[in-house]
Amino acid sequence: MAGMYPRLRAVLFMLPAEMAHQATLAALRLLSLPPFPALLWRLFGPRDPALAVRVFGLEFPSPLILAAGFDKDARGWRSLSGFGFGGVEIGTVTPRPQPGNPKPRMFRLPADRALINRMGFNNRGAHAAAAELRHRRRGRAVVGVNIGKNKDTPEAAAAADYVTAASALAGVADYLVVNVSSPNTPGLRDLQATTRLRPLLAAIRDALDQASPHRRVPLLVKIAPDLADEDVNAVATLAMELGLDGIIAVNTTTSRAELATPPAEVAAIGPGGLSGPPLKARALEVLRLLRAATGGRLVLISAGGIETADDAWERLQAGAQLIQAYTGVVYGGPLWAWRFNKEFAARAHRA
Repeated sequence: MAGMYPRLRAVLFMLPAEMAHQATLAALRLLSLPPFPALLWRLFGPRDPALAVRVFGLEFPSPLILAAGFDKDARGWRSLSGFGFGGVEIGTVTPRPQPGNPKPRMFRLPADRALINRMGFNNRGAHAAAAELRHRRRGRAVVGVNIGKNKDTPEAAAAADYVTAASALAGVADYLVVNVSSPNTPGLRDLQATTRLRPLLAAIRDALDQASPHRRVPLLVKIAPDLADEDVNAVATLAMELGLDGIIAVNTTTSRAELATPPAEVAAIGPGGLSGPPLKARALEVLRLLRAATGGRLVLISAGGIETADDAWERLQAGAQLIQAYTGVVYGGPLWAWRFNKEFAARAHRA
């Protein structure tokens, strides 16, 4: 199957990016029916003990998590976990359903092995996602949920949106991520300012504790690569003060620096968040800043430009406990995680 993917990718890449993504999700939805998830896990699931990671009380069979954005509505997580991911992050989920931004809103940059998206948190809402996860038996891959606010919610009411989503999902999420770093919802990144972020995160933590009194739901925040270094340090300090469990770094970037894709092609695409290898250097810089600022007191999950086991190994050496990928899966195919696990385990055994 690995050798077939370049031909399959050539066919998929003939379709508009979002249409290809929807076709992939439809196939994953079918593969989520019994007995396929168990069969996929038997064939491709991570079982080498060298891969296992235990953080905030959860057992990840591999350090590799499928990043939020791929399975926004929790409709394919059963089959996705079977393809070798140690975790699948659902979302971004908003309290109310919303259609997202006008199409087209997802674009490929093959010369950079990158993507640009301005999806705009298109999803069926927190209660629909919770229903998809409600009868999940915990085990195998971990399932986290990434939450955001609705586009039409004013900044003054943002906390209420996050609290509503967190309360709806507290009982079904292994961990929860606060997304204040997407560039595709107007004003959202303004919530990363610590004066706005402090009351927001405190309200979400209280809501989780009330909604799940018998299990402490780990809470993380996801930050942008475009933050200034001093703001990265400020968020790290705030996260420790509030007792958060971790930080995910980084989300997509609005930068278009040093791309191989011709500038005219990039300009024609318009605004959106860039993901893939162009983020690699800044993602590593932010991770090192966070490691220095937190001193190991928080779980750090690194994302942005991870394509190989060597990329992941570098992030773990720089302070990450887990890593996330999305664009690497688009360009690497359905067995990318399985190949990653084999290569990473071999690297771990040599260390």
